[in-house]
Amino acid sequence: MRDYQQTIDFLYNSFPMFQNIGAGAYKPGLGRMLEMLDTIGCPHEKLRVIHVAGTNGKGSTAHTLAAILNSAGYRTGLFTSPHLVDFRERIRINGEMISRQEVVEFVENHGMLMPGDGIAPSFFELTTAMAFDHFARHDVDVAVVEVGLGGRLDCTNVVKPDLCVITNISFDHVALLGDTLEKIAAEKAGIIKHGVPVVIGESADLPGVRKIFADTAASVGAPITYADDCPRFASMSRGEGSVIYSGTNFGDIVSELTGECQPKNAATILCAVKVLVDHGWRIQAADVARGFAGVCSLTGLAGRWMRRKVKGVDVICDTGHNKGGWEYLSDTLSSIPDLRMVIGFVNDKDVSGILSMMPRDAMYYFTQASVRRAMPAAELAGYAGREGISGRCFDDVASAVEAAVGDAADGSTVFVGGSTFIVADFIASLDRIS
Repeated sequence: MRDYQQTIDFLYNSFPMFQNIGAGAYKPGLGRMLEMLDTIGCPHEKLRVIHVAGTNGKGSTAHTLAAILNSAGYRTGLFTSPHLVDFRERIRINGEMISRQEVVEFVENHGMLMPGDGIAPSFFELTTAMAFDHFARHDVDVAVVEVGLGGRLDCTNVVKPDLCVITNISFDHVALLGDTLEKIAAEKAGIIKHGVPVVIGESADLPGVRKIFADTAASVGAPITYADDCPRFASMSRGEGSVIYSGTNFGDIVSELTGECQPKNAATILCAVKVLVDHGWRIQAADVARGFAGVCSLTGLAGRWMRRKVKGVDVICDTGHNKGGWEYLSDTLSSIPDLRMVIGFVNDKDVSGILSMMPRDAMYYFTQASVRRAMPAAELAGYAGREGISGRCFDDVASAVEAAVGDAADGSTVFVGGSTFIVADFIASLDRIS
């Protein structure tokens, strides 16, 4: 029998994996997934599910909903992607990652799902099946399941949820999902199910998108609620390392997620919780407060405007990786004095549009993540130069961060981001570079 590391290496190297090969790993359609789940006993049919889609914010939303449900006493599964450091981050129950032994046993016990079988699943399909199996065997009360890519043809869309949530719509993966917001919305709307309540996050400024959601919901008799129209909070203020939402339906709430995008996510989450309560879920105000205040410790969420000290220097990392995410990041970064930017991207990302939003008075350290899809630092520097941005190139994230920290003066801030995988490499290297 393989040990855990051998099993992970086998999974990474034997199945089409999006972080390695990009679009080539995307296998749209539900047929393979349903065949695979049938082979292992249809665990997805044993689960109550909250299904979360969206271009941005779905990870924070899924984690916070899981933290609230856990606080309310529900045994809560959480399936998200990608992971940052350890594969097991993707599959949790009440914040606890699936054990190494259970990962090994799933792979060993289901040889019919392995390469060479007629099903031929992708890495994400196999991982999703592992999550559903884990949740079913451990008798979770509810599983919060984050869509991998899109919605309509995503392999998570085999579930029959109690609630669907779509956080927002912006441009990402346009080659796979469509080159207009309306086309992308139609793919995300594919998770809306017959008679299942759906909460839509940001949509007030996108009438075409809103119409697609409304028409889809009407066609399947799904009650639809727009977070833009819900009571959210009377006011918002920022504390030390926190955001305070005053006057919500659940009282005043302190959130440890402080990024500029988080108030929009909070509105969506509060609306979703209200819909759950209206449908009989036992969630008290204290549960909502605890979930918001402790989402990172309760669920292991990381990389969302996360602050760390490296050799006394304030370092912030964020997983925002597309234009929608950078619309929030750019304003905040532009207001930070003496900023040093450690950035890298994957090679299928439209980086020019993102680079155009970056602060011009920062110092730049171009780098590349340790995944096959990583854009070489020199290539990124070339794109940046065409946008009037210059900087130094580094072969790996740790070296770039060490250089930025070494150059920093008192009061300097280092930002690390551009790609989820850049943030992952930074977090993995913290023990070494701190």
